[in-house]
Amino acid sequence: MMKHFQRYPLSLVLLFLLFAAVNSAAEDIKHEAKKPKLVLLVVVDQFRYDYLLRFREDYHGGIARLLNNGAVFADARYPQFPTVTAVGHSTIMSGATPSVSGIINNEWFDRETGESVTSVSDQSTALLGGTPGTKGSSPHRLLVSTVGDELKMAGRTAKVIGISIKDRSAILPVGHMADAAYWFDGESNHFVTSDYYMKKLPDWVSKVNDDRPIFKYLGADWTPLNAKPGDKPFCSMKAGADVRFCGTIEHTPFGNELLEDFAEKAIEHEQLGSHAGTDMLSLSFSANDYVGHDLGPDAPEVRDVSIRTDQLLSKLLDFINARIGQENALVIFTADHGVAPAPNVNNARKMPGGWLKASDYSAKIGTQLAEKFGKGNWFRFDMYGFLYLNDATIIQNNADRVEVRRFAAEVARRLPHIARVVTRDDFLHGNDSADAVGRALQLGFYGPRSADLELLPEPYYIFGSQPGTTHATPYSYDNHVPLIFYGAGIHAGVHYDHVAINDIAPTLAAILQVETPSGSSGRVLTEVVK
Repeated sequence: MMKHFQRYPLSLVLLFLLFAAVNSAAEDIKHEAKKPKLVLLVVVDQFRYDYLLRFREDYHGGIARLLNNGAVFADARYPQFPTVTAVGHSTIMSGATPSVSGIINNEWFDRETGESVTSVSDQSTALLGGTPGTKGSSPHRLLVSTVGDELKMAGRTAKVIGISIKDRSAILPVGHMADAAYWFDGESNHFVTSDYYMKKLPDWVSKVNDDRPIFKYLGADWTPLNAKPGDKPFCSMKAGADVRFCGTIEHTPFGNELLEDFAEKAIEHEQLGSHAGTDMLSLSFSANDYVGHDLGPDAPEVRDVSIRTDQLLSKLLDFINARIGQENALVIFTADHGVAPAPNVNNARKMPGGWLKASDYSAKIGTQLAEKFGKGNWFRFDMYGFLYLNDATIIQNNADRVEVRRFAAEVARRLPHIARVVTRDDFLHGNDSADAVGRALQLGFYGPRSADLELLPEPYYIFGSQPGTTHATPYSYDNHVPLIFYGAGIHAGVHYDHVAINDIAPTLAAILQVETPSGSSGRVLTEVVK
């Protein structure tokens, strides 16, 4: 005899299904609501993406851990120009391009004061921990919020701290409301901050300075990790040695060692990762940039400092895991920009490239302006192809500003190894943005601060001096950088779709369940979350 199944009214069945769906959604929300106790942002200054590939077999520490267990993006790029330290560091945690953030370069000409300013210089502040009477720095020129700011504005009990050798690299990622930003002052050999953040240094920072950690590197040799007995060091911190003098500590891996040790002390004494909310620590390793500028990306010293960075990151991750547990930390690994090959190295392999002297270009343009419009000093500020016209000379010669800019650009376009010349009028009218390079230039323009004329060199040509190299262009070697998310809740794997570094901030905001930073132009990288 067949059993009869009990029949239920359709409305009851639908109610049951709805209840099950709500319960399932609630479980998902509950799962998503588990946020990390500590977000660690690691920015390696001037770390090109291809350093992950070229030196992969040499990584056995922190970078290897991230590559093996993190969400790795193989085509992460900066969409804007110029690709420099301040612009990169301001983008990472704000998601904003310079056209919105106002951070258009490391430094620029301030038309209001008639002076050159840096991205973080602030005459209203004082330096704490350094030479008395020295002016401090702050994020007051950053026009937008960061993820750290959004955490604070959401009322979360979070501590937000930035650390680097450079002031801009410590300050810009953590934003306006950070608890502290610390950088290394070469004059005093101290870790310093600004009275923008506090009235006096914490006792633990003062103790670090009193202990003089830099002293243990005085006279030290930077020897290759794979050196054999009898091999010469790369350089020495002792003047008069029979090898190259390293220079100041930031030009060696020892500078990164100072930073990693200071980061551990910050985690310990500020109890990062131990509060009710999510704490944030931004750590920017600067030594890689100094070494890269001096020697170029193909030098053995760059390989060596990259491997040492891998080892330092392993040390820091082990320290964090021991304190708060790996499951409570979220790590983001990236860089602020890449770097061009040294022109002499490129030429030796039959590739184009060369050094361009910026002052020669501005002088030639100025000579032509004088012949057409009248005598005078036509430029007030000239930095690596960013030219600011002298209003006094324009007025003195009764010239039309737009016509002066148009003619100057016409002259500049005839100069050797200049790929593009754009005036502020082109930007204001949205011209020259049909391709990725043109759009990068447009995204780098913020009217009140940007130059009257911008000169972009051809690929592999740089505004700089021999024998080193530099960065700033929208070309691949400058804009292609690593991006890895690693930690609990992150889905490991390699992603080959194009993403922007601007995507970091909205992704992190979504994970932490706070508002997206105010100037963000990125998207949420949903593929990184389990």
